[in-house]
Amino acid sequence: MRPGTGQVLHFSEDPTITRFAPRVAPTSRQAGAYVWAVDAARAPAYWFPRQCPRVLAWATPDTTDADAAHIIGPGAGSRVHAVEYAWLDRIRTVELYAYRFPAEPFEPFGEPEPYAHVSTRTVRPLGPPEPVGDLLALHEAAGIGLRVLPHLGAFWAAVTASTLGFSGIRLGNARP
Repeated sequence: MRPGTGQVLHFSEDPTITRFAPRVAPTSRQAGAYVWAVDAARAPAYWFPRQCPRVLAWATPDTTDADAAHIIGPGAGSRVHAVEYAWLDRIRTVELYAYRFPAEPFEPFGEPEPYAHVSTRTVRPLGPPEPVGDLLALHEAAGIGLRVLPHLGAFWAAVTASTLGFSGIRLGNARP
């Protein structure tokens, strides 16, 4: 599930939203009110239940072979996502939806590299939300390794100390 050319996506477990007004997200570190969306490259980071803690790691041009082998591992392509066992049933059963928006009212957001797209205007989806479907199958089809761990802490520490690109989402919901 990725946006088409000239589109961005917003993922939600709520299939009844008809318009998206800018707001300050409860978990946001930014004071501005935005409508948040992602492009095709960042869409896989949201193939999870909203509150699911996850660690994402991917090879970059600066990634060493040793770090890729140690963290991503053999057979996992150039990207791996990690979640906790406690979330596995929810990942299998969540009903996740993708809302498609025209990219025009959105601007890249994040430094030094954009990690999202935001709009300060109210936006309406291009059509009804689309069921995302089997999240495990999406990962498999995209060639993204999915690691299931008892806890994310040690993996997060290894990833952030490596030469890989990385992101941690909802880590406040991870087990201590």
